[in-house]
Amino acid sequence: MSAPPSAPPPSAPRAAVVDIQQDEVLTGEAVALDVQPLGFFLRALGVLIDMLIGVAILLLFAWGMLWLVGEGAVDSAVVPILTIVTLVLVMVVIPTVVETTTHGRSLGRLAVGGRIVRTDGGAAGFRHAFIRALVGVFELWFTLGAVAALVGAFTPRSQRLGDLVAGTYSERTRTPRLPDGWPGVPPALAEWAAVADVARLPEPLSRRISQFSRSATSMQPSARARLAVSLAREAAEHVSPVPHVDTEPFLIAVVALRRDRELRAIQLETARAEALAGPVSGPPRGFPQR
Repeated sequence: MSAPPSAPPPSAPRAAVVDIQQDEVLTGEAVALDVQPLGFFLRALGVLIDMLIGVAILLLFAWGMLWLVGEGAVDSAVVPILTIVTLVLVMVVIPTVVETTTHGRSLGRLAVGGRIVRTDGGAAGFRHAFIRALVGVFELWFTLGAVAALVGAFTPRSQRLGDLVAGTYSERTRTPRLPDGWPGVPPALAEWAAVADVARLPEPLSRRISQFSRSATSMQPSARARLAVSLAREAAEHVSPVPHVDTEPFLIAVVALRRDRELRAIQLETARAEALAGPVSGPPRGFPQR
């Protein structure tokens, strides 16, 4: 008798690969946050606004110095010292103070909807603002933003050199408007909804009907009517009874009814779990009293 064939050796375990997208931030608790960095052109516009404000402050200082020197209130020998102090204030001190007190914002970033945060998604502090302002003297002011534009064009989050050194990036703070709430069962189908059976509707078809209900208003009228008729014909095979209404109200009622019943089932399940996991009123029977 021949020996039975031996089982194949178990394959070596493969290392798990976690693919983290560039628009996700992994926190210390290993939770991926879906955040959106500010785009290159919007960030460049915000930097340009901040630099124009700085240039306006420098021009105002120059006009004030010329007026004071002409009036004899300030000695001309003190003007170079005051000029250096003003340059330091405009290029380093003011950006650091504004960014620290506003938690990563400035007038330019408020205009474009951005905010400076750490690479892990946390709020930037004084150290980050000071490093960014110090490096910005070279990459923004001395090179007129050429170095910042060059580095930002080749980094995934449009980070300039100061961001790479400080460990920060510009986060988008203006999120799109939330979609409107899902419509409920039309009033004309309220009696039908009390006795309708929609549980046999296949899940792929239910998702397609839900997508149609969400995007129907943005579709062309002809394509919208054609798709509604096709979906209603498929759904009628799994719904009982089928109401004698137009196709779109029928589809909306099916989606709303399934959603309401699934939500009610989840709420009942949660209530049962909370009742079972509730606090014990006393010790178990036969447990010794100590």
